[in-house]
Amino acid sequence: MNNTGRRNFLSGMGKLGLGAVLTNITMPAWSRQLQQQLQRFEHADAAALAGEEDFWTAVQQAYTVSPSLINLNNGGVSPSPRVVQEAMKKYHDLSNEGPSYYMWRILDQGREPLRRNLAALAGCDTEEIAIQRNASEALETVIFGLPLKPGDEVVLSKQDYPNMINAWKQRALRDGIKLVWADLQLPSEDTDYLVSQYTKLFTAKTKVVHLTHIINWNGQILPVRKIADAAHAKQIEVLVDGAHSFAHFEFTIPSLGADYFGTSLHKWLSACIGSGMLYIKKEKIARIFPLFAAGDPVSADIRKFENLGTRPFFIEQAIGKAIEFHQMIGGARKEQRLHYLKNYWMDKVRELPGIELGTSSKTGFGCAIGLVNVKDRKPAELDQYLFNQYKIHAVSIEWENIRGVRVTPHVYTTKAQLDLLVEAITKFVTAKPY
Repeated sequence: MNNTGRRNFLSGMGKLGLGAVLTNITMPAWSRQLQQQLQRFEHADAAALAGEEDFWTAVQQAYTVSPSLINLNNGGVSPSPRVVQEAMKKYHDLSNEGPSYYMWRILDQGREPLRRNLAALAGCDTEEIAIQRNASEALETVIFGLPLKPGDEVVLSKQDYPNMINAWKQRALRDGIKLVWADLQLPSEDTDYLVSQYTKLFTAKTKVVHLTHIINWNGQILPVRKIADAAHAKQIEVLVDGAHSFAHFEFTIPSLGADYFGTSLHKWLSACIGSGMLYIKKEKIARIFPLFAAGDPVSADIRKFENLGTRPFFIEQAIGKAIEFHQMIGGARKEQRLHYLKNYWMDKVRELPGIELGTSSKTGFGCAIGLVNVKDRKPAELDQYLFNQYKIHAVSIEWENIRGVRVTPHVYTTKAQLDLLVEAITKFVTAKPY
């Protein structure tokens, strides 16, 4: 959000922003504190603000995260801020006053405004966005909906997300397509290497390349646009798994060169759990069969992908508040903070004995997600130590050639919490193995 937009947001906060979902006339303390910090740092440079704890502590207070647990597995699923939770609860209560009426005749009317807001955030046309429940549903809609025939080839990597790998394997088993695997050596800061691992596999039979924008295991960002350009030069379509990238750092979906893009909104956008989004380039909508049957499966209307039956409208409509919260902080500020937090703890443990870092510190190759491994120790040992001794919740990773503990802070994570993480890792590597 630019300064003009942020001023407008703040001037109308009582009606349009944080106060909109509050039932009390008086704004609570956390809300007032956040408003004060937003006004104080309205003109601050995003990079300079990344380490300003007064601002980010106010952001933390907008969440209801447990004080007895340090949650560093936001890559799995993120909590929602208070305003999103309150909106969801309000819509849930409304739904239960008369479900068929309030869900289908009232709340359902909010889908088109929500579609417009998501499209604006994604930088694409409103008619290219379908609301889904998670990235897996969005991506599998495309995987199972593409018109592929026996012998057609799909290029993907061994480091992709298991749900997507399994979906492609099922498509291969059912329809006789051929899967061609890239095997990435990560982390990498070599753009040419990352591009070549895919493009060298392209043949005259290649029809689709599946790209994970951020590898979920270690936070590696792939040069999606360069691979997409090479693919399009050979008439190969591009499917992008953006589960970990959307609202994590700044980009527009069209800038990636993606034909198809799926994401979860309950990660970096902090929408309610069970929120997702599908993007399909307008001219390609008609050729994709919906995962859930529609009246006209070859329609060019993006809404054909939303025939999900009865679903929690109250969760869907709360996405709008998550968008507002994201825009209030500002995408650039959020990106800088997340990158700052990852580098903050990684730099402090980098020189410890036996430490192996599995994520790049460079902008463009990594952002919030970091991977740490201790030589000759199992990732699960460190993971268990962090939780048992410090109540730090992370996740151990052992997938293909990637090993370590994935650490994923969010905007509500403080430097003090990461200092405890550093202390814990330090004690673990200096203690005798148990």
